[in-house]
Amino acid sequence: MSGFVEKPEPIQVPGLVHLHTGKVRDLYQNEAGDLVMVASDRLSAFDWVLPTEIPDKGRVLTQLSLWWFDQLADLAPNHVLSTDLPDGAPADWAGRTLVCKSLRMVPVECVARGYLTGSGLVEYDESRTVCGLALPEGLVDGSELPAPIFTPATKAEVGEHDENVSYEEVARQVGADTAARLRQATLAVYSRGRDIARDRGIILADTKFEFGFDGETLVLADEVLTPDSSRFWPADQWQPGRAQPSYDKQYVRDWLTSPESGWDRKSEQPPPPLPEQVVAATRAKYVEAYERLTGTSWS
Repeated sequence: MSGFVEKPEPIQVPGLVHLHTGKVRDLYQNEAGDLVMVASDRLSAFDWVLPTEIPDKGRVLTQLSLWWFDQLADLAPNHVLSTDLPDGAPADWAGRTLVCKSLRMVPVECVARGYLTGSGLVEYDESRTVCGLALPEGLVDGSELPAPIFTPATKAEVGEHDENVSYEEVARQVGADTAARLRQATLAVYSRGRDIARDRGIILADTKFEFGFDGETLVLADEVLTPDSSRFWPADQWQPGRAQPSYDKQYVRDWLTSPESGWDRKSEQPPPPLPEQVVAATRAKYVEAYERLTGTSWS
């Protein structure tokens, strides 16, 4: 069992129809048929949406995505139409809301990896492959790969695991032409992001993108290159052969699996609330990633 510890009731706004409450985002549709995405301060770990929120997290994710969309505009069009707050929306939605073009979404998590870790490391240790792609001998946790690789996954419902699949399986599901376009766009956007992050002292180890079609145009959607969708490591602390320090929610994962939390991950019991110091440290990680990448102060 997993999912929301306590699923929030959607906020009702005149002129907006609530479509979906995800792990982090609430999705609405306006009267023009556009999507309104609101990034909450919710945090998920181990397939649970936790009972404790991280202040400002939704705004950091939204503002960082907007910054990245600008950096990537020549590589991939994006779905953002406006950052204006819909009439009647709560004041708390400011800075965390995007009005977006409605797309025909591709049902694939487009993952790019430049370094070996996570589920990729697990598969590599078993078979020297990741998503069926053969890799050299001798790689360890945190090793840089010879070149970035496209390692797609199927999208899962809240509480379920995304499942890594082969490129051939993606081609079977969405067609050879679409699969090729997804791979090309994913690796191009990852490579641009990796180079920009590297110039700012951050390693972009891996990331996932979502794409949709506007007619025949492939469009970058959802969030992009945030600490929720990516693994960011401080470059000056990179040391292959061990788990790397990171700018994401690893701090929360570590606390949840520590004796201090008192939580048994293998049980069906939901995770406990996070202590104040864990909340503060996690918020600081998100803010630091934003400031180092954009070169601007978070206020």
